[in-house]
Amino acid sequence: MGKVFFISDTHFDHENIIKYEDRPFKSIEEMNKQIIKNWNNTVKKNDKIFILGDFAFGNKERIREIISGLNGYKALVIGNHDMYPESFWREAGMFEVSKYPIIYKDFWILSHNPLYMNDSMPYCNIHGHIHSRKMEGNKYFNVSVECIDYKPILFEDIKKHIMKQEKQP
Repeated sequence: MGKVFFISDTHFDHENIIKYEDRPFKSIEEMNKQIIKNWNNTVKKNDKIFILGDFAFGNKERIREIISGLNGYKALVIGNHDMYPESFWREAGMFEVSKYPIIYKDFWILSHNPLYMNDSMPYCNIHGHIHSRKMEGNKYFNVSVECIDYKPILFEDIKKHIMKQEKQP
């Protein structure tokens, strides 16, 4: 497998998210098109991408259409707006689906909502859900599209950012 990427809160076909989060798009068509373009310009077919919730609104056919137009091996951690069961997401084209957080590479906790992390915990939480807000400290990294310029972020860049934060007093 190639590189590993993360993204959250794409909210494909969710018109109200544009005004709720003050996204820089005039319509859902423009938003969908730009996020899909950014995704496919970043993620290649043999890359893996973790989607940390709130992927898309719509029926299975529409969601399948969106998924099939996106590069990469797609793994979804279900978010609060992903209203369908795990089987729906697999049938729509996700390769991996979890309704619970995932521990990745023994150190990274992947979740939709930020999880409580204290200084004595040896983990870092990669999450979404809170859109443009950020959790304080070196125990969190928000991959909501508003925080990552509406395109997937490389796992190596997340690690570099966290390591840089840990070195700061």
